[in-house]
Amino acid sequence: MPKKRSVIIAGHPTSVTLEPEFWDALKEIAAARGTAVNALVEQVDRERTGNLSSALRVFVLNAVRARPGGDGGLSS
Repeated sequence: MPKKRSVIIAGHPTSVTLEPEFWDALKEIAAARGTAVNALVEQVDRERTGNLSSALRVFVLNAVRARPGGDGGLSS
């Protein structure tokens, strides 16, 4: 079930709703990059063209795909 969390973007609080698995993945990506989850959210927000929640899901998907063997077993 999606979970709503507050984040700060450009100094303003806003809420983002994502499934717990995406929040966990964002935490892992942030830790691997030595940054805060909020900083990742701000980065995605600056680069997005659509809905923030959707942009975050795509960001996580792309980050997972970029990892070695991160194709989810889709390659032959």
